[in-house]
Amino acid sequence: MDTHSSIIIYNVTVYSENQTLKNGYIKLTNKKITEIGEIHQYVRQPKDHVIELSPSYKVIPGAIDVHIHGVNNADAMDGTAEALKTMARTLPKEGTTSFLATTMTQSNEAVEKALRNAGTYIEEQTDADAEVVGIHLEGPFISPKRAGAQPPTHIQDPNVTLFQEWQKAAGGHIKLVTLAPEQPNGLALTSYLKETNVVASIGHSDSTYDQVGEAIEAGASHITHLYNGMRGLHHREPGVLGAAYLRDELFVELITDGIHCRPEMVKLAYDQITSERMILITDSLRAKWLKNGTYDLGGQPVHVNDTTATLADGTLAGSILKMNDAIKNTMSFTHCSLEDIVKMTAENPAKQLNLFDTKGSIKIGKDADIVVLNENLDVEMTFCRGTLSFKKED
Repeated sequence: MDTHSSIIIYNVTVYSENQTLKNGYIKLTNKKITEIGEIHQYVRQPKDHVIELSPSYKVIPGAIDVHIHGVNNADAMDGTAEALKTMARTLPKEGTTSFLATTMTQSNEAVEKALRNAGTYIEEQTDADAEVVGIHLEGPFISPKRAGAQPPTHIQDPNVTLFQEWQKAAGGHIKLVTLAPEQPNGLALTSYLKETNVVASIGHSDSTYDQVGEAIEAGASHITHLYNGMRGLHHREPGVLGAAYLRDELFVELITDGIHCRPEMVKLAYDQITSERMILITDSLRAKWLKNGTYDLGGQPVHVNDTTATLADGTLAGSILKMNDAIKNTMSFTHCSLEDIVKMTAENPAKQLNLFDTKGSIKIGKDADIVVLNENLDVEMTFCRGTLSFKKED
């Protein structure tokens, strides 16, 4: 196809930023969305490449996964450009067009290697794949009491100086940090993150409800994987979970595989938090899109069996959840609309990462990061900045 031509996705339901068009079209030109309208408004140009479908096909903005470690035998902690390239090439298959390369608790040297690699990759990546829009530093500044699958031997107290060194190594690309604010120096790091426009997320934390309130005052605005790795809900101590339910200042991540939390708990969270504050994530490992077997996570063997990834002692260790399955599951568990899904997979993460001027919705002038879903909500096509990055085989 001529590189100067436009792509028109025609006769589809378009979930644009301000309305849903049932017999609509969308035009992609030079990596951007250049037209949105009803099909009777479309005027064909000589170089237009028209993809005609049917209104049962839905066009939504590409998902932004703010918490993903790996996929297809690649992991951000591998510290190689090849690993991130594999992730970026694979994720469009599940409707993800942008993501934060997520690290985990490891030695300082291993973390710094991963950060340097990701920072370099971000500055050199191409348009054909899912875009690494930053780095999520998950640990090591977390609570030993809530380690989960994070190796306890490498957990350390929050440290502003060390974070500054790591942010420099990453070329300024760390956008989100998961930490336990109740740990020594936790509030100091939270304040520093806020001052430097990095999202401070409460996760792997034993904070009380009041301590979460102090963290919000210091600048925390996010909760890492709700229910998992946190002090739970008690009628005399609401904990991190209670704060996630009640504090409107917080965006809240949720893994909706039905394993990390039961479907009923997904519905409870959705009913309380709503699509205004919820963000769907995968928290997936290198084992996603691979067969059952034993894989590595931070030097620990992880056993993968159909839908679940666990350490040897049975501890849940991330997921193998695909984003399009997260969408289907969430709609099934909560009976939410696809408009709500768009908020939770695209709009909310874009707003939280300060990317909403270019991503997170279908609007003229924004990046042409879009996904075409069929009537079963399977991914038919994914476009990353106007390039067809994935097409389902017939």
